[in-house]
Amino acid sequence: MKKMLLVYILLISAFALYVLRFEYTSQVNSSWEDRGLRGDIGETYIMITFQSGLEYWKSPLKGFEDAADALGVTVEYRGATRYDAKEQTMVIEQAIARKPAGIAISAIDPQSLVPAINKAIDADIPVVLFDADAPDSQAYSFLGTDNYKSGVMAADKMAELLGREGEVAVLTLPGQQNHEERTKGFRDTIKERYPSMQIVEVADGHGDAMVSRDETLRMMKEHPELAGIFVTEATGGAGAGEAVQTAGDRHPLQIISFDTNKTTLDMIKNGTISATIAQGTWNMGYWSLQYLFHLHHQLTVPAPSSSGENAPLPVMVDTGISVVTRSDVDDYYAK
Repeated sequence: MKKMLLVYILLISAFALYVLRFEYTSQVNSSWEDRGLRGDIGETYIMITFQSGLEYWKSPLKGFEDAADALGVTVEYRGATRYDAKEQTMVIEQAIARKPAGIAISAIDPQSLVPAINKAIDADIPVVLFDADAPDSQAYSFLGTDNYKSGVMAADKMAELLGREGEVAVLTLPGQQNHEERTKGFRDTIKERYPSMQIVEVADGHGDAMVSRDETLRMMKEHPELAGIFVTEATGGAGAGEAVQTAGDRHPLQIISFDTNKTTLDMIKNGTISATIAQGTWNMGYWSLQYLFHLHHQLTVPAPSSSGENAPLPVMVDTGISVVTRSDVDDYYAK
C-alpha cells in the first residue's frame, strides 16, 4: 500500500512538473509571438575573418548585416589583416573577452584555431563557422560551400573547355581545408572521368596575386603543353590572369578561378579567365547570424546528427555554388 502511494505521489509530481514546464514554454513562445523574432540593439554578434580587407568578405558581411536588420541586433566585423593564424587567434581571444552574444568565424587553419574556438564555447558564447571549417572544434555548425563538389564542377568545366584532353595544373593554398577539398575534388574527377587529361602540377599561390602570377608563368615555361589551370581562390585567379595577359598569344591558357570579385568578373568579360565558381556567400553571412541568434536565445530544437548525437543545429549547411562564364557574367556584378 505504501509503495502504491509512493508511485502515485511520483506520478502526480511528474505531471505537475510537466504542466509547469508547458506553461513556461507557452509563456516564452507567447513572448516571441507578441514581439516577433526580434532581439535587442545591445545584443552584439561578431564576424571574424582573415585578410579582412579582401573584397570577398563584402558579400557574407552584407548577409550578416541584413540578418541583423531583420532581427534588430548589432553586428561588428573583425579579422586578421594578414594570412596569419596567430593573428586570427588573437582576434578571437579579444572577441571572447568582450562576451558577445555569438561569433561567426571563417577559420584560416582547421587545427590551430580549435583551442580559441573551444574557449568561446566554454565561455557560453555560441560559435558557428562559415566559408572555412575547423571540423575538430566544438563549433555548432559549418555554413559554406561543398568544396569537394566545387572541385568536381571545376574539373567538368575544364574538360568541356579543353575537349576532354590536355595537361592542366592547380594553383591553391595548401594546408587550408576548403582549398584542399577543392583540389581533391578536381584531381579525383580528372583521374576518374577524363583519362586523356593529366594534372602536371599542384602549386602554392600563397593567396597572393604577384606570387600566383609568377607561379603561373613558371608552370607555363616548365610545361609547354599546359592547356588549363584551376585556381582555388580569387586573388590567385587574378594573378594567373595577369600571367596569361603577359604571355599573350604565345601560350593560351584556359583559367577557371573562384569567387566573383570585380577583378575576376572583368577578366571573364574580356576573355582572360574562362569561368569562375561562384559561392553562396550572402547565404553564409545571413544564416550564420540567424543560427547564432537562435542559439543565444535557446530557440533551437535538438535533432539527431550524422554521428547519432543530438545537435541543436545542422552540423553542415551547403550554401550553394554555380559556374559563371562570359554569357552570364553581367548578372554577378554587385548591384
